[in-house]
Amino acid sequence: MHELAITESLIDLINREAKDKGFQKVLTISLRVGEYSGLVPDCIQEFFPIAAKGTLAEGAALDIRSVPAAFRCQECGYEGPVSRKAACCPDCSSTAIRMTAGREFFVESLKVE
Repeated sequence: MHELAITESLIDLINREAKDKGFQKVLTISLRVGEYSGLVPDCIQEFFPIAAKGTLAEGAALDIRSVPAAFRCQECGYEGPVSRKAACCPDCSSTAIRMTAGREFFVESLKVE
């Protein structure tokens, strides 16, 4: 259940930003969560009201967008998705692939007052 700790850290980050930027209320938080980040967006959504209770983020909308995994083949240059089962390049079957997207977790934007 590391999503609760991550969500609490998100609230801490927002509180620091509020102190630095001087806003009083958070209306919307937009997050990007990679397919291979190890985080479960539904759990973050579930824990958010608990973590935000009594903070300037209480009642804010949480917009979580998934970042699909993408890979680059070191052999043929293919870029795109790769089958989890095959774990190799769909064009040349090489296993020399590198993930280029899909591990992200970040705040994309805040809508504040």
